[in-house]
Amino acid sequence: MEKTLDQLQNIAKEIRKDIVTMLTESASGHPGGSLSSVEILTTLYFNEMNIDPKNIHDPNRDRFVLSKGHAAPVLYSTLAEKGFFEKEELMSLRKTGAMLQGHPNMNYVPGVDMSTGSLGQGVSTAVGMALAGKIDEKSYRVYTVLGDGELQEGQVWEAAMCAAHYKLDNLTAFVDFNGLQIDGDISKVMNPNPIADKFEAFGWNVMVLEDGHDLKAIKEAIEKAKTVKGQPTMIVCKTIKGKGVSFMENQAGWHGSAPSKEQCDLALKEIGGEA
Repeated sequence: MEKTLDQLQNIAKEIRKDIVTMLTESASGHPGGSLSSVEILTTLYFNEMNIDPKNIHDPNRDRFVLSKGHAAPVLYSTLAEKGFFEKEELMSLRKTGAMLQGHPNMNYVPGVDMSTGSLGQGVSTAVGMALAGKIDEKSYRVYTVLGDGELQEGQVWEAAMCAAHYKLDNLTAFVDFNGLQIDGDISKVMNPNPIADKFEAFGWNVMVLEDGHDLKAIKEAIEKAKTVKGQPTMIVCKTIKGKGVSFMENQAGWHGSAPSKEQCDLALKEIGGEA
């Protein structure tokens, strides 16, 4: 059953709380880019994708690939919220022998369709999944999320060229365009702009969301993508790194730094959780 916007907002809040809490417990991980992509995954998993936690290997299910695999906390929190595994598992993040490690592993984590971490390879795999769907005449769709810093990888553009060449209209990708990577402003590290124009030049249908946290806008963009024939779709979402936690927002230093217990308490109060 389709969720209302209020329901999706509440789910997004729970996911944010879990991201902050699990990273505090692990004392390691990537909060900035996890928090910036919450609304994208919330919309996909709770309002769009054909998936069933009770039938995780259904050959007709939609596929999702987190190409920016270091943002694993947002995927883990979303999967737990959806019911793929118990929420208590989130507190074992990055611990020796635990199921949930620093990057998603399809061999151990229910609901993960592809192991990711090496930037550029996730979107390439998503292209392969979409091509396989076309060849096998399947109706499933493939979704993937890339980081804006990830666009500095040449493999991304090989994948983009391939997807357009094979007219993969069953593929919808998102760029989490928060403008920051571990070394700072993406335009100063290795400028990938103009992002939308480049994907258009590579033959993609492109949409730009000025507010990449607008659940309604994300839903509408996904629906439009499903009507496009003969082209893959790229949805460029302008987001805020560390969204929802004031002292993390737009701060490159929170790309890969876990909060302390005191910072976690502050963050939970801002998000709307219990400290």
